[in-house]
Amino acid sequence: MKDRKMSFYNRIVKRMLDIICSLVAIVCLSVLYLPICAIIKCTSEGPVFFRQKRIGKNKKYFNILKFRTMRIDTPKDCPTHLLKNPEQYITKVGAFLRKTSLDELPQIFNIFKGDMSLVGPRPERPFFVEKFREEIPRYMVKHQVRPGLTGWAQIHGRDELEIAEKAKLDGWYVEHISFGLDVKCFFGTITAVLKHDGVVEGGTGTLHDEK
Repeated sequence: MKDRKMSFYNRIVKRMLDIICSLVAIVCLSVLYLPICAIIKCTSEGPVFFRQKRIGKNKKYFNILKFRTMRIDTPKDCPTHLLKNPEQYITKVGAFLRKTSLDELPQIFNIFKGDMSLVGPRPERPFFVEKFREEIPRYMVKHQVRPGLTGWAQIHGRDELEIAEKAKLDGWYVEHISFGLDVKCFFGTITAVLKHDGVVEGGTGTLHDEK
């Protein structure tokens, strides 16, 4: 694991690629950002962007950025999958943005800033980190690297995966991180998004009770 963390790719190349790719994406995708911002603002009350505290590399806090997809009267600090009837809180535009994963695009700014990487384990909310850190083996391994816009778990089931299975996949990614693996995750994500694979509205994998 130490060799992977200290590799030239992980220390320098990966961050350089993140800066270059995110900068190019910010410029090229501006033609999408502006219309999406306008539509969100014109179709529902509230801000265009949604900010939420997440835990990143070395367990440091940062605010993740997304396009707002829910109404402003949605219960605060309650995950979508724990809401009763979550569909009633998701805006019509929001439903489309979630289905196509366009709501995640503002995280390109998180990548450029250095909070995130293009590829890595998805960042989690502090509440769930505290809940699962002792409950699930290897859950904290993911915090040894920058969280990603997409990752190994996202191309192997996404929302359909159990939390424990995601932790296992995230841990495997951290231990095998390489340029080739990141390329595989990147192109695997494009395929998954186009097919809408693993998208379960109002839900993420659940942790089965031990019997």
